[in-house]
Amino acid sequence: MHANETKTDAALVRRLLAAQFPAWADLPVGPVRSSGTVNAIYRLGTDLTVRLPRVEGGSRDVATEHRWLPRLAPHLPHAIPAPLAQGVPGEGYPWSWSVCRWLDGANPGAGAAGAELACDIAEFVLALRHVDTTDGPPAFRSEPLAARDTATRGALDALHGVIDTGAAADAWAAALRAPAPEGPAVWVHGDLQPGNVLVTGDGRLSAVIDFGCMGLADPAVDLIPAWYLLRAEARPTFRTRVGADPATWERARGWALSIALMELSYYRTSNPVMAGTARRVIGEVVGERG
Repeated sequence: MHANETKTDAALVRRLLAAQFPAWADLPVGPVRSSGTVNAIYRLGTDLTVRLPRVEGGSRDVATEHRWLPRLAPHLPHAIPAPLAQGVPGEGYPWSWSVCRWLDGANPGAGAAGAELACDIAEFVLALRHVDTTDGPPAFRSEPLAARDTATRGALDALHGVIDTGAAADAWAAALRAPAPEGPAVWVHGDLQPGNVLVTGDGRLSAVIDFGCMGLADPAVDLIPAWYLLRAEARPTFRTRVGADPATWERARGWALSIALMELSYYRTSNPVMAGTARRVIGEVVGERG
């Protein structure tokens, strides 16, 4: 998926474990099929997972997750990853990496969730939003929405003939007209889309994973599941539960659109699942503006 991606396999995981965490070296190791773009995931035994960043940027997230996830977890109503060990470069692998607890659950279908998951996600977002922000790092998406204008329009240019770029540009322009946030930055997950959410067999939220984008930002950033996860009829429930005012909701729509445009442009040929989700989100946002 990335030009500078580091290749990994189960044999590498075994070598890293043997060298750095020998107590786990004899456990079975197997790759986890995922559409994720930052980490290669391996299941270790039945209760653990090994996360190997594919690129240097993902490696920088490891220390942040090890520092902050244990501090956030007690304040949140649903499970999040529990980092157990932080690995270092070795055996030909150049980045930091981690061992975490395995969390059960399945990824929900993009745009398929109803009101019950809307309520669960809202509860999680609100709990995270109210965690003390002292010394919190800026989120990966901590910039003002307007700061994404050049990159978003670049993605639009790259998608001519792929989507209705005129309608998408109109929706983007409308989002940029929304007032800026009035309050301070809050804790956000930063990437609440299907691959980072786990649900139970009956569709309720069981865990939220992959906190590589977490930090302090506009609360609108964590409203993107309205378009990434939820059916249209469930969005009002989510909006009501999180208490989003018109300006915040319009910025959230802009965040969802901008992220999806960049994802579709970048992953259109390399990650069909990610590209398909992004295309659907763009259609939902544009359809609301139609």
